[in-house]
Amino acid sequence: MKVSVIIPFFKVASFIERCAESLLTQTLADVEFIFVDDASPDSSRSLLEQVIARYPERQTRIVTHPVNKGLPGARNTGLEAATGDFIYHCDSDDWIEADLLERMYDAAQANGADYVYCDFFLNFGEKERYMGNPDYSDPEQMIKEGFMAGLMKYNVWNKLVRRDLYTESGIRFPEGHGMGEDMTMILLAAKAHRVAHVRKALYHYVKLNTNAYSNTFSQRHIDDIFFNVNRTIEGLSDWDVPEKEKYLAFFKLNTKLPLLFSDNRKQNRLWKEWFPEADSYLSDNKHLPFRTRMVQWFAAKGLFPLVSLYSFLVNKVYYGLRFRV
Repeated sequence: MKVSVIIPFFKVASFIERCAESLLTQTLADVEFIFVDDASPDSSRSLLEQVIARYPERQTRIVTHPVNKGLPGARNTGLEAATGDFIYHCDSDDWIEADLLERMYDAAQANGADYVYCDFFLNFGEKERYMGNPDYSDPEQMIKEGFMAGLMKYNVWNKLVRRDLYTESGIRFPEGHGMGEDMTMILLAAKAHRVAHVRKALYHYVKLNTNAYSNTFSQRHIDDIFFNVNRTIEGLSDWDVPEKEKYLAFFKLNTKLPLLFSDNRKQNRLWKEWFPEADSYLSDNKHLPFRTRMVQWFAAKGLFPLVSLYSFLVNKVYYGLRFRV
């Protein structure tokens, strides 16, 4: 198999059919699709089986968890079952363009890359927002400027990764710590020899699923993010690059930034408690827009009313009116 596609699912009855159709109608042949039923209590599985039945020529299987393990655990189950040269993860409430796998696989072959990423859409129902990425071929530069400094996201679902990077490094997703589990893609990038970018939005990331793990934000989720940030930093302990401490500080600042965009004042205050050693680098990250550095400066000075005003005007008013979020 050229590619193994891993698709965990849990309580996605409203989305699974569209997702499965977009996968099973891919233009790339020699693909195996591994659906992981994470003890979903709704009709997701029966709906999925109906779609699979329409494509008997496709190599598909459903692996079942007797109890819910969470998204990282489901991804790991899929990894253990995978046999393809490359691994691709798709979330079951999203969907992909028909040529995503072919374009990304061809980019890997053409560039000798073991790590490929593409652009994507944020989907808000009737409207979508194009999310582009910078071009990188060097993993070190991508990690420093892209993931650490914040020029691109480390989402798992727009990355095609050679399976050898998983097997030879032993890298797996952090079971029991779902929020921030995508940071695993940073650790894999640190093992890559060459990366490639497909400059086209091929993935549709849906922001409408109220059951999505990322749509909730509890104390447990905050703890998970903190765990995954520290796990990532520890995993990069042998990452020998110039200005490493500066870029790790940028990473810490970016991972605690969402705490400032919460309506919960307790989370705002938590921003000051997380990684205070990184605050001295606030003005150094020229890769971020001035307004982002400004709101962090407000927080560092304890000016949280200004932080709240910024969050309301940008996230609630501007993006709310533009994309109806």
